[in-house]
Amino acid sequence: MLAVYVFGAVLVGCSGGTVSEPPGEGSSTGSTALPAAPAASPMRAPTARSSPRSFRYVALGDSYTIGTAIKARNRWPNQLVRALLPDVALELAANLGVNGRTSAQLIEEQLPRLDSLEADFVTVLIGVNDVFQGGDADTYQANVRTILDDLLERLPAKRILVISTPDYTLTPEGAKDGHAASKSAEIAHFNEILHEEARARGVGWVDISDVADRVPDDPTLVAHDGLHPSGKQYSGWVELIAPVARELLTQDE
Repeated sequence: MLAVYVFGAVLVGCSGGTVSEPPGEGSSTGSTALPAAPAASPMRAPTARSSPRSFRYVALGDSYTIGTAIKARNRWPNQLVRALLPDVALELAANLGVNGRTSAQLIEEQLPRLDSLEADFVTVLIGVNDVFQGGDADTYQANVRTILDDLLERLPAKRILVISTPDYTLTPEGAKDGHAASKSAEIAHFNEILHEEARARGVGWVDISDVADRVPDDPTLVAHDGLHPSGKQYSGWVELIAPVARELLTQDE
């Protein structure tokens, strides 16, 4: 609401005695003249609230980024945009996440699309399909290095944020995997690789495991397909991601 500043009129006193009006219609001999009205005080312009800086945001990743099995507004990148207001204005220029994609496919398909998107801020969440499809840790590590080094040629480290991969074997459908125990261990190892490579480059990192690991005790954290996170789970992720993203995006250039 704009504040309106009202200044009271200052009355100017007469020096005493009577002042005769010039003869004319409506004049009366011996009447006292009213003092001249003071000049109106200028209105003070209200101070405009500065608008937050806007950033073009591109999300890279797999089904966890594109939000398989839920509505678009409940995807975590969409929720992040809302959570950062009014401090930071993110424009979700593109969500390039695709169901089933691996780190190698992110390099081949998603990184080249950044050329035309003019991103100011990028998030990366990738790795579950490397595990699911039997990829080895060395190949995954090499791909992560390629991804982060490519992004650092485009953006400063404080404009890149990496998110850990949830353990799908904790979900009703994921638990049916005949190799659930070994897959769970691989996801943890791949997350360690991702974290270490991000840390080595000064890139932002958020581990969402504290929320994702509650799945066995809270079925509402899983989407209707029994495998992917629900909008509720993604809300929990955003509670962890938003403070880190806000800190990165409000740092001085």
